[in-house]
Amino acid sequence: QLRFVESGGGTVQPGGSLSLSCVAYGLNVDSQTIGWFRQGQGNEREPIACISMSGRTINYRDPVKGRFVLSKDSAKNMMYLQMNDLKPWDTGTYYCGTSSRYCSGTFYYGGRDEYGNWGQGTQVTVSS
Repeated sequence: QLRFVESGGGTVQPGGSLSLSCVAYGLNVDSQTIGWFRQGQGNEREPIACISMSGRTINYRDPVKGRFVLSKDSAKNMMYLQMNDLKPWDTGTYYCGTSSRYCSGTFYYGGRDEYGNWGQGTQVTVSS
């Protein structure tokens, strides 16, 4: 079964940092575009960052640009998200997923059928 297993979530105060990670099962992180997705309460799951198959292209959605850093380790088949200067609106469940789209500025505007292979997610809560 193709899936990710995410970990690293928790509760932090605004301005704090968290490091998320996910390991891929049944798929190779270099075989397609992969990314991090976020679902806040009452909202749909949305993509926030992606990395290309080669790893040479990384793209961030504006709300997280400059604060989050995405990386992957091909040897470990893992992807990471370093989150800094966290804001209350960063609260949500974070998922790793695959996409049939290229990692670029248009990564975020695909249809639901263009993203998938979610894990169970990891909860991030930013609160004072």
